Amino acid sequence: MAKPERTPASFRVEIDGQLIKRRAVFSKAVRDLGPWHAVSEDAAASLSARHRRKVVDDSLRLIDDLTNRPLDPLFSDARLTQQKQRSKFSTWFTRIIVFIICIAVGFVGIVFVRQLNTDPRRQVRASLISELQAQNASLKKTTTEVTDLHTKVSRLSDSMPNAGPDSTLTQDEMTNGALAVKGSGIVVTLADPVASGTANGNGPRENNANHIRVVTDSDLQNIVNLLWKAGAEAISVNGYRLGVSTSVRTAGQTILIGVNQVASPYKIEAIGNQKNLSQAMDSDSQPGLYRTLNAAGINPQVSRSYSLRLPAAQATGVTHAKRSK
Repeated sequence: MAKPERTPASFRVEIDGQLIKRRAVFSKAVRDLGPWHAVSEDAAASLSARHRRKVVDDSLRLIDDLTNRPLDPLFSDARLTQQKQRSKFSTWFTRIIVFIICIAVGFVGIVFVRQLNTDPRRQVRASLISELQAQNASLKKTTTEVTDLHTKVSRLSDSMPNAGPDSTLTQDEMTNGALAVKGSGIVVTLADPVASGTANGNGPRENNANHIRVVTDSDLQNIVNLLWKAGAEAISVNGYRLGVSTSVRTAGQTILIGVNQVASPYKIEAIGNQKNLSQAMDSDSQPGLYRTLNAAGINPQVSRSYSLRLPAAQATGVTHAKRSK
């Protein structure tokens, strides 16, 4: 009669051979599973007599774990649990919440970036520019009103009874620029060069950031002086009449005729003898001036006109000057 097979002997695992990570609490077999090893009777006898090497070194303990326990206990327990199915409502609700959060974060980021890129100086500069334009418009309007009132006063004075026109007064007013005049003369046109060149002047507009030699107030002053010297009776620059108190100067990077800004091209109109004025502004009469302007790319254009109309110069009050006896 064959002997029934005996169940392999089991023995308790020593402390050094126990698992480092315990079974998870949620495992269904947590009570049935434990750190036990089942071996045969002969192997148990030989194993009890054999001394087990203690693993003290961490590297040897790691090798022992990889060799004897390659599967992590937590992974084994995770496979024992069954994943619950989420409802469609919960899934779509979570997606909508995440989408709203992403939109809010993106909007806040855009606002933050725009605030970082905002230049407060630009707003201040725009405000100052608008204020300056409003002041210039108001000044121009006031100047026009003053000139019109001066013209009306002169007209009313001439229309008074027993007061005939005074030719001397009229001649003086036309010479001083107080009255609008018309007649024949020449037109001198100057424009800033298109191509860049080397600046060799000392004026503030001649040494700008791009090193372009442009038309300066000194150039306009030289031409105006030459025209006065040649016998010009009335001169205007870009429609602004030159009177006894009108200046041609530079303010920053802008040329001013009195208090009015002018820009390229500069149109200088002069009433007088066309022949004398044309000869005075000829390249043969002014070779140095033409040589300097042509070297910078500025080419003066001189043309004759038989009908020029120049407005009256801006009227200014006299406060410090007194009549000399």
